[in-house]
Formats: sequence, structure tokens, C-alpha cells
Amino acid sequence: TIKVPLCRMVDQNLQDGMVEYVIGHTFRHHLQTDNLWRYKNQCEWRQSEATSCLAKERTVGILGLGGLGTACADALVRLNFRVLGWSRRSKHHTGVECRSGPEGLDSVLSESDILVLLLPNTPETENIIRKESLEKCKPGVAIINAGRGDLIDDNALLEALESGKVSGATLDVFREEPLHPDHGFWRHPRLLVTPHIAAKTSPKTAGPVIAENIRRCECGEPLLYMVDKESGY
Repeated sequence: TIKVPLCRMVDQNLQDGMVEYVIGHTFRHHLQTDNLWRYKNQCEWRQSEATSCLAKERTVGILGLGGLGTACADALVRLNFRVLGWSRRSKHHTGVECRSGPEGLDSVLSESDILVLLLPNTPETENIIRKESLEKCKPGVAIINAGRGDLIDDNALLEALESGKVSGATLDVFREEPLHPDHGFWRHPRLLVTPHIAAKTSPKTAGPVIAENIRRCECGEPLLYMVDKESGY
């Protein structure tokens, strides 16, 4: 049991990196860029299957409305996507349709064209994306996981990709890292593996945050970004 104070790393560069990762891969799925690469490699001119949908006609669901989730939501709203946000507790965030609880989760799953996972790893969030939840998703949903590897049941996701229920996935985090060379994620043609690069901690911007918390600790002042040990984040 951890008895000393535990603080989260909140760093502007880390947040900016996450926003850029989520925006980049949201647009990749939105514009169906992977399909275009496949057609190019087959020398096929297939205009009819290129996306004709504008961002304002696409719904992006974000599971997790902490600092990173809300920053990504704000950026997506500015780009004209309809953004749904889900959190365990009820929240309000301007421009985002916020949902909470089991019914709220089901509605986000059923309405989202692109689903972004930015939840912490807790007993409540482990395998939040599993066979039962994937069955509630909109057919052809794309999934981006930049939160924690334990959020997804790996086998259930692979089965959903095979069936076409999930059109594509971008995963940056995994249950075991580095991802084992024999893992099925490496070989699936509609799944992109990135090596935990979505949000890197920058010494230049993280250092002052750490130094400030050390100063606060030595002066007996409240620490920044304390972890709630009951909720786990």
C-alpha cells in the first residue's frame, strides 16, 4: 500500500502531444486513408469508396474526460466534429455532449463513428471494450486507444475486426510492452500499432512541475495533481 502522497504528471507538452496524436489518427480514420493506400498499392482508382462525409457529419466518442480527454475533445470540436464524451461521474464541458454511467456509455458506443479511449487503468475500466460492448457499437466503428492497454479485450477486438464490426483500429498502448512479436495485432491489416508514442513526457516542461511539487512538499503546502487513491487516478 502506498502511504506517501502520489501525484500525476500534468505537462503541457504531454497534453499537446496527445491532442496531435488523437487528431491525426481521427482524421486518418475519417478520411479512410488506409483504404486509399490499399487501392494505391493495387493500382485501383476507386473514387466511389473515398469518404464523402464531412467532419460535421461524423461523431467522435471520447471515453475519459480528464485533462487529456477534454483537451482532445476541444480540438475535435474546433474541427467541426460532433463530440460525445463519457466519464464515470456526470460532467459538463462546453461543446461536448457529456454522458455518464452505464446508459451513457451504451449511448456513446452506439452513436460513435470513431471511438477514442483515454481512460485510466482501474478495476472498473479494465476490458471496458470487450465482446459485449463491441456488440453495442455502431457498425464500422473505428477505435483509437491512447489510454491504457487493459481497456481492451485483445481477442474480442481482433474478432470484431475480422467480422467487420470494427472497420479499423489504432493502438498505442498494450497489456505488455513492447508488444510481443507473435501478437495478432501486428499482422492484422486494418490495425495500426504505434509504440507508446502518443504523449511523451518532456523534461523541459515536466521538470518545473516536479520541482514545484518538491518545493510544496518541503514547505508543507498542498501538492499539485494529487492522485485520488480510492478512484485510482
